[in-house]
Amino acid sequence: MKPWANQQLTSFREVLSRFRTRPVVAILNASVIGIALSLPAVLYVILDNLQGTSRQMSREPQLSVFMAMDAAQSDVAKTNQALEKLGDAGSFHFVPKDKALEELKAGSNLGDVLGELGENPLPDAFVITAKDHNPKTLERIRLAVSAWPKVQHVQADAEWARKLYAVLRVGKALVAVLALLLSGAVIAVTFNTIRLQILTRQEEIEVTRLIGATHGYILRPFLYAGAVQGLAGAVVACLLVLLIAAWLNYHLSDLAVFYSGQFQLKGLSVWDAGSLLVAASLLGLLGAWLSVSRHLWRLEY
Repeated sequence: MKPWANQQLTSFREVLSRFRTRPVVAILNASVIGIALSLPAVLYVILDNLQGTSRQMSREPQLSVFMAMDAAQSDVAKTNQALEKLGDAGSFHFVPKDKALEELKAGSNLGDVLGELGENPLPDAFVITAKDHNPKTLERIRLAVSAWPKVQHVQADAEWARKLYAVLRVGKALVAVLALLLSGAVIAVTFNTIRLQILTRQEEIEVTRLIGATHGYILRPFLYAGAVQGLAGAVVACLLVLLIAAWLNYHLSDLAVFYSGQFQLKGLSVWDAGSLLVAASLLGLLGAWLSVSRHLWRLEY
């Protein structure tokens, strides 16, 4: 176990030494990978913040349940009990028709007209707030409540939720496509970088093979080089995301005033940053493995 660990440590030190001797090349490669990774990362951060903000918006998707005009207090009580048992309904409150009429008079210029009416034209109503903003949940509640006795009409405020979910779905698909394409770019950058390193050490590799070195021994330092290069690129990407988020927050400060100062982009979470670091290291590892394997295969054939 100790000899194996010493071999890994020796290879890793060799990689770091080569990076130190060519810092400009290492920084440029890390920058290219970092820029490529930052594009889907920034879009992911924007979508994640948008989704989080939508949950905190004061205008939540609600359903208005209007009772029939001839509904008695017993019918209202039965509807209230049924809503308490409805699993998808997160919360609800009752709006008596008298209170609704008072609010309509206070919030409009129709007070005189409404006062001349012989009877209240508004029905009793319930306002339901669902547990989540999924349009399917709202539609399921609407269909269930519409079938209850003495329920005249159920109006679902789900149109904006459908639009928001559609935008988020398209955005997530775009993030996935960008991540896939730019992952290929990271592999290509690592492939070419390791290929140049192989060409500069070609004679050394051939001599090492002649004295009996295994493929694993030859592969090891290049694999470490690819992984370290991918890791460095991910670090650059995380820093770029932080800088871009801070820059956008500075320019969004005027917009935040209209939302009580709560509209602010947050950067990558610890989990997301860690996932990015691991994924970039694996991509660099894969690019290095493809490059070295291709060269060794050509030497054999």
